[in-house]
Amino acid sequence: MSYDREPVEATIAQLEPRMKNVTIKFKVMEVGDAREVSSRKDGSTHRVADAIVGDESGIVRVPLWDATIDELEVGKTYTLTNGYTGLFKGNLQLNVGRYGELQEAEEAIDEINEEVDMSEEEHDDPRRRNYGGGGRSGGYGGRDRRSGGRDRRGGGSYGSRDRSY
Repeated sequence: MSYDREPVEATIAQLEPRMKNVTIKFKVMEVGDAREVSSRKDGSTHRVADAIVGDESGIVRVPLWDATIDELEVGKTYTLTNGYTGLFKGNLQLNVGRYGELQEAEEAIDEINEEVDMSEEEHDDPRRRNYGGGGRSGGYGGRDRRSGGRDRRGGGSYGSRDRSY
């Protein structure tokens, strides 16, 4: 079984969460100040800066790590191959990643559509479980352990809370 994915050529407005092997052309609009972060794996220190990049269809946030911060210049157009998208705090971002390649593009992008900010829209991340936390059921998908694990969303008359007097 092959895990290789066909390359996806996209514009910024076509980006969706969890896209892999993305080829995209963009212009660097701004690069924020670099900050230091520590790796949870090994405690090593890295630099990270957020860039805003755009094309004719929209803009998106790109986190830049370590040497990549110094490689990109504001105002220049680049082509990213083998990039991917992800969510950070529910917001879409385009990632260069370990296997992504950035090269200066042959043709510059002149017009940027700043009206469509792909990083502004919040997306649900199905990988993060939300157990609720409200109500007496403990928030486990509507199941109440005291009623033998019955799903109480269907109405029924299990327990005094479902009765109407």
